[in-house]
Amino acid sequence: MVEALKDIAPDLPRYVIEFGFGDIYSRGILSLKEREIATVAALVALGNAQLQLKVHIHGALNVGCTRQEVVEIMIQMAGYTGFPAALNGTFAAKEVFAERDSLGQEN
Repeated sequence: MVEALKDIAPDLPRYVIEFGFGDIYSRGILSLKEREIATVAALVALGNAQLQLKVHIHGALNVGCTRQEVVEIMIQMAGYTGFPAALNGTFAAKEVFAERDSLGQEN
């Protein structure tokens, strides 16, 4: 994101990183895994943030979520966001899993 926006809006990625990760993610009450679960669910609910959803699916896997847990988040969202959003989230997860498989990443 930093590299992709450096020519048009170099401050925007910095704001996202400083606020989102510096201020919000660094709070102590929730674990990183719990924060990623909440973020993935919220991005599925939004339904219009596929790129960010994929980034946070990677993040969820990196902080200890299993693939099965990621899929279960999508199934949970079906009842609250509708099947289209849950399906889109599941397809995003499938793409992330394939990418990680191609890189030899277990989770």
